[in-house]
Amino acid sequence: MRRRPGIAGLQNAAATRDKFRQVGENVAKVRTDVMQEQLATFRSQLEEFARKHKSDIRKNSVFRQQFHEMCAKVGVDPLASNKGVWAELLGIGDFYYELGVQIVDICIATRSHNGGLIDLLELRKLLCQKRKTDLGSLSSDDCLRAISKLKVLGSGFEVISVGKKKLVRSVPTELNKDHNGILELAQAKGYVTVEQVEKEFSWSAGRAIDALETLLKEGLAMIDDGHSDGKRRYWFPCVTLSPDASGSEAKS
Repeated sequence: MRRRPGIAGLQNAAATRDKFRQVGENVAKVRTDVMQEQLATFRSQLEEFARKHKSDIRKNSVFRQQFHEMCAKVGVDPLASNKGVWAELLGIGDFYYELGVQIVDICIATRSHNGGLIDLLELRKLLCQKRKTDLGSLSSDDCLRAISKLKVLGSGFEVISVGKKKLVRSVPTELNKDHNGILELAQAKGYVTVEQVEKEFSWSAGRAIDALETLLKEGLAMIDDGHSDGKRRYWFPCVTLSPDASGSEAKS
């Protein structure tokens, strides 16, 4: 018959487990301390890098995006505050604040035309015109970072993906799956018809008309009845780019 462990044996086993636990905690603490020391060193090197390449970070959009990616890896957000070392080093907080104000201006100015939904590339193009700079000086990443800071205003600014496009929404309009599907379909020609929507999604005429009329009511669509086939076209300015913007999209 197998003997059960006595009290002394149980106490020894418990003491052994405590020692293993203490060793494990010590190892974990050492690892944490080492990681914190490495992060502090990296942040210090990042600040030195920022001082050395301040001009490139401010002027070169690609370099600026890569710098943001490096900051993110060590938990640094240069845009978290307009005060502090990063604001003093780079002034990029002011850059994105100014960019955010210009984005609001453009979205308000174009709202009567696009219903508060504008293609990100078109917004970027208009921003460059406003700033009197070439398209390469301002990246989509710059626009996205500036827009992310506008969310604190609670004014409905956000970026949504429709098909392959990113659209900036500046009004609190809720788009459902039907609306997104129509906007994606409209990217081919800039417009759709009720018949196209029915065929593409296998919808009833009622469902297609309801979704299209909702988009029309929200100011996201315009109607065109001047065609010999008698079919109404629903045009969507938010997915219809000007020719030079389309060419820029291919390059970016």
